[in-house]
Amino acid sequence: MSVLVAISITTAILSGIWGWVAVTLGLLAWAGFLGCTSFFAAPYEGAKGLVISLITNLTGVFWAMMIIQGSHYISMEILGYVLTGVVTLFMCLQAKNGWLAFIPGTFIGSCATFAANGDWQLVVPSLVIGGIFGYTMKTTGLWLHAKLNQTSDSAIAQPQNRN
Repeated sequence: MSVLVAISITTAILSGIWGWVAVTLGLLAWAGFLGCTSFFAAPYEGAKGLVISLITNLTGVFWAMMIIQGSHYISMEILGYVLTGVVTLFMCLQAKNGWLAFIPGTFIGSCATFAANGDWQLVVPSLVIGGIFGYTMKTTGLWLHAKLNQTSDSAIAQPQNRN
């Protein structure tokens, strides 16, 4: 079995479980899938990829809230767009820090916050648990691939009894 097929199988199973968990806990299933997607797109594998994905997602939530809250104090609509541009500048500039260099993760967190109308208390656990599910999807897929190939390899390597 290829790595792709193994990860696809575990992703399918865990996606169904995530949907149930999200509904059970009152979380945003779609935001969890964004957290999962962010992990899969992160520039690093494993735990480091998960941490970078989560950190950037959470900074995106922060920046979105700065735009949302800042817009409350601006009476001219055009200035709200200027604020968005300025905050977006900082969203990109934060990438100078290696742990914050995954700019798509920042925008994923920000967009999730806007889509949830600024309900960051709901977005944050959805993104975090979704990211952990993404990590688990890939890790268990790699485990499944290794386990099945180990079984195949050991079956091939066994001497045959020719009596």
